[in-house]
Amino acid sequence: MTPIQFLADFVTATPTAAIPDATLAVARLTVVDTVGCALAGLDEPAARISADWVSKTAGVDGVTLWGRMQRARAADAAFANGIASHALDFDDSLPALRGHPSATLVPTALAVGESVDASGREVLAALALGLEVLGTLGQAVGNGHYLRGWHTTATVGAMGATAVAARLYGLSAEQLAIAWGLAASQVSGLVGNFGTMTKPFHAGHAARTGVESAELAKLGFTASANIFEGKENFFRTYGGEDGKPLADMLQRLGRTWYGQDPGIYVKRWPCCYCSHRAIGGVMQLVAEHCLTADDVESVEVGFLPGSDNALISEDPKSGLEGKFSIEYAMAALLLDGDLNVASFTDEQVNRPAVRALMKKVRRYRIEAPGVYSGIVGFTDVTLGTRLGRFTRRIEITPGSPQWPMTKLDQEAKFDSNARGALGEARARALRDCLLGLEQQGSMRNAMALAASN
Repeated sequence: MTPIQFLADFVTATPTAAIPDATLAVARLTVVDTVGCALAGLDEPAARISADWVSKTAGVDGVTLWGRMQRARAADAAFANGIASHALDFDDSLPALRGHPSATLVPTALAVGESVDASGREVLAALALGLEVLGTLGQAVGNGHYLRGWHTTATVGAMGATAVAARLYGLSAEQLAIAWGLAASQVSGLVGNFGTMTKPFHAGHAARTGVESAELAKLGFTASANIFEGKENFFRTYGGEDGKPLADMLQRLGRTWYGQDPGIYVKRWPCCYCSHRAIGGVMQLVAEHCLTADDVESVEVGFLPGSDNALISEDPKSGLEGKFSIEYAMAALLLDGDLNVASFTDEQVNRPAVRALMKKVRRYRIEAPGVYSGIVGFTDVTLGTRLGRFTRRIEITPGSPQWPMTKLDQEAKFDSNARGALGEARARALRDCLLGLEQQGSMRNAMALAASN
């Protein structure tokens, strides 16, 4: 059996009962977090424009656009919901992917799950298997893929979304291999578009690619069934030099699950994860030394190679650019004491006090062998103040299994994100439904709660 056949068979033939309950529980929490992030992002221009666009072909027989009255075909719903999920950059991450898994997988799973009226447990199984595909292929393309400018959330994300859709549509292993071939000719997404509406577009496009590729393969559309192997394969085209052989990565399937090892990293703050270790460290220093913004004379942030690649805005002028700026994150944090959704508006970024404090922030490179990311490695922060210099090395990422959000924290995040779109009562009802998704027999009934009144 070739590697692609092995992986396709794993996705299509693994019994739901063979997936550990702990892995399904992680999948459930990704649903809660992602839907909440999407509901909070509904009014972002990217989310609003995409929903208006897909509504032109929407109909009463489609599936739910979360938080809205419109319905659309499954692929378009996955597209619009995927964009909303990533619009605030508040959604979770996976170290093995070097990207955001759930903004592509969850919109795909809920759109297709609602379309075929799958059970909640079937949807969670598809998500768990899709996460395995993302972790496996993320390791196979290596860090070099991202460091050359590809946005892994979009590129590898499309392959994971295809697996999720194929599982829920009931494709055979042979059909899934063809669907991957079709998806491989659609993968795209450049890091150079970070800080614009096109970054969340990447997640929506990957989700839509997954749904459409699975649908077309099921209807008999043809593509290479061997796209992960051969002379002109996916990894030869997209992979970095440090990519690991796919055959080696397949050895862990069904033994160690990515949802548990290394686990999902859930964001505490709605900005690029490359900033989060520094944010956590500065919050600790401020609390320990009772500092205010007026005390701070300089801020120095040290990054390992590759760990600030996504922080492309040193002088942001918009809220979107501010999400990818350590200079803005540090200045706003010191002035306001915390960061939240309201921190990343154009008005907040352009406050005179913020702009003055941003000039005191300096980033520098920590030379070390290897390649790192916003959730792999460590970050150094130093506050130069009128009371002295205070330094901390942050080796654990906020929101990781080692520095986790509690269950109450996660529920509070959902409630805060969802209540604006749905109201208090409906938001709580949806949260409780999603928290008990294993017991839901009909995704159509579950998703009815996600629609606008």
